[in-house]
Amino acid sequence: RGKTAMVDVSLSSSTSLTCNQAITKEYGAKTRTLKICVIIASCIALMVSHGHGVSVSFGASITNRIGFTHRASVSPSTLTQHRLHHSLSKSTLMCRGSLSPGGHVLVTGSTGGVGQLVVANLIQKGYRVRAVTRDGDKARSLFGADNPNLEVYVADQRYSDSIDGALDGVDAVVACSGTTAFPSKRWDGDNGPEMTDKVGLHNLIDAAVKRSGKIQRFILVSSTGVVRRKQFPFAIMNAFGVLDYKKMSEEYLEGSGLPYTIVRPGRLTDGPYTSYDLNTLLQATSGNRQNVELSMEDKLNGEMSRITLAEGISQALQLPCTEGGVLSMMSREGEGPGDKTEKWEKLYRNCLETRS
Repeated sequence: RGKTAMVDVSLSSSTSLTCNQAITKEYGAKTRTLKICVIIASCIALMVSHGHGVSVSFGASITNRIGFTHRASVSPSTLTQHRLHHSLSKSTLMCRGSLSPGGHVLVTGSTGGVGQLVVANLIQKGYRVRAVTRDGDKARSLFGADNPNLEVYVADQRYSDSIDGALDGVDAVVACSGTTAFPSKRWDGDNGPEMTDKVGLHNLIDAAVKRSGKIQRFILVSSTGVVRRKQFPFAIMNAFGVLDYKKMSEEYLEGSGLPYTIVRPGRLTDGPYTSYDLNTLLQATSGNRQNVELSMEDKLNGEMSRITLAEGISQALQLPCTEGGVLSMMSREGEGPGDKTEKWEKLYRNCLETRS
């Protein structure tokens, strides 16, 4: 009675939130202890949801018989993102960070069919891009070597010690790496689905988690059918496990504590473009199928323009409402949102407002 419980939640950003709870009513000792714990838990959940590591210290003498002093620390990875979806309001989840043009973005799979268009699109919008590739000469011949906003970084994300340093100093990650669903020459050199879509992506996510206070968004390009992988026709596509491994990486990212967006495009069209310079990539168009259909469920069928997908990725990067979204994306006949941020925001919000 008459005691004050001090709850001091210190953020890694050197900001602090202090909650003073005066215990004045004559409740039972256990009830008062519970009230303090509720305050602490609420603060931890809120801070961790914003990507901060949280250090909590508290001391209180509740009665002459009960007293405690405790210190604890909680990292964003301790409370997984999917649990926070159930414990925090939609408005909290919809208002987290984004990355505006000028930010530094790492793109993996940068010379692939989607990655090369993402690199070109981000540079056009004013981002600084670190293009990760295993073949530096290929990347430089594709993008050129004289763009001040482009850095070609040679690394292999299948090996954690190779990819780790690639994330130093970046603000966001766009993972476009992938391989073919069926055996092909692209599988040569241990480049099959397990190493590419599971091991490599897990290494990339682990490297980002080490920098969880700095990575403002992690966008993963996955695939439609990952939930329906046991159904026809996706069971055929999954004959060698590519959809299994993609789903594993989705779940690994969701549980990492990183601010993420997962995009599940349909069968990819438009490109890939090879041996073209950056200007050629920027001039590519997706014909009459520029409209976009989105769903929070894995229920859409059809094709997805690589060009429109690249635009959607760069737009998602700068829109806070897309954080925590898992989005199936298909191209449809029509004009579409083009490069208009306000149209993409409306499209994303109309889809994501169904998120619980």
